[in-house]
Amino acid sequence: MKINDLFNILHNSLESQNNGKKISLQDMANSLGISMRTYQDWKLGRAKPQAASIVMKMLGELDDDEIIRAVRKINKL
Repeated sequence: MKINDLFNILHNSLESQNNGKKISLQDMANSLGISMRTYQDWKLGRAKPQAASIVMKMLGELDDDEIIRAVRKINKL
């Protein structure tokens, strides 16, 4: 799986969680604290944040409950 696939899956999941309401690239970038251009490049596969694939692989090694615990801890930082 490519990094841009991960960003597209996560973006679509957040839209789904938001009752299908579209989230603009600008709004997503703002919520992540990055420029819209950077987020767009990640989503289109023109740039790849190096840590993203490693983080996803590490999360993939955890069971579902542990993923939830880890993500909640990260969000509190």
